Amino acid sequence: MAYLFDTNAISEVLRKRPAPAYLEWLETIPQRYQFTSAIVIGELFRGAFRSSDRARHLANIETRILPALTVLPYDTGVARIYGEIQADLMSAGKPLEDADLQIAATAIYYDLELVTANIRHFERIPGLRTHRPGRRAEHGHRRAISTLRTSRRSEEPQRRRHSLGVASV
Repeated sequence: MAYLFDTNAISEVLRKRPAPAYLEWLETIPQRYQFTSAIVIGELFRGAFRSSDRARHLANIETRILPALTVLPYDTGVARIYGEIQADLMSAGKPLEDADLQIAATAIYYDLELVTANIRHFERIPGLRTHRPGRRAEHGHRRAISTLRTSRRSEEPQRRRHSLGVASV
């Protein structure tokens, strides 16, 4: 199983005292199955630039996070899924913040399970599989997404040096 890590899932690793069970779970996930989205990286940078300890947070992103994960782009394939789901959610009166839906669309497009502490927040998104370590995987209801979800994992960079897990950070 391959995973896309949400902002809160990455932030947990950077805490002074990350949850031991989470770190143990991360150790079981091979690095080649650890992904995040450009949107998540943007959220991490936003947090770093707003922090009183900007230099430390920027260094963590650049030396611990970016080398450990493959960052997937927000491109037209992902944007199409985003647009379709956002339109459906808005019609149903259940809109979601753009960044969260863009992260979810990335996970759907690349057929990844989203690792997040916000399971309930994402459960309204059809076709999204979610995972919160320490609990069994939870799955959003499935329906066919009319957009083309061609896997592009074979095109992803293969130059990662170590995983997000504790041994590498």
